[in-house]
Amino acid sequence: MLFLVISTPQPERPSVVAADRQRFWRWMQPLLDAGTARSAHARVGRGVVALFDVDANETLHRLMTEWAEIVPAHFDVYPLIDPNAARHLLAPSITT
Repeated sequence: MLFLVISTPQPERPSVVAADRQRFWRWMQPLLDAGTARSAHARVGRGVVALFDVDANETLHRLMTEWAEIVPAHFDVYPLIDPNAARHLLAPSITT
């Protein structure tokens, strides 16, 4: 299951949260290495956009809870469809 997660951290001075932001990337790297996170990109200004590939909503919930423990944030979550699956759904049905 693919989910795009966009974080908007609570407003803080960058110098106050620098250590937390470094800790976040140390937490994210094993997820990227394992493929649980397909990608993660820092947003201009602040925040992160990450694409997760998880087996269940509960897994995503756990990851977002861990993330929020490191960097408290508001999260926008968008469930996605794999591009190949989306093309398959658009293909005309064959009836006999």
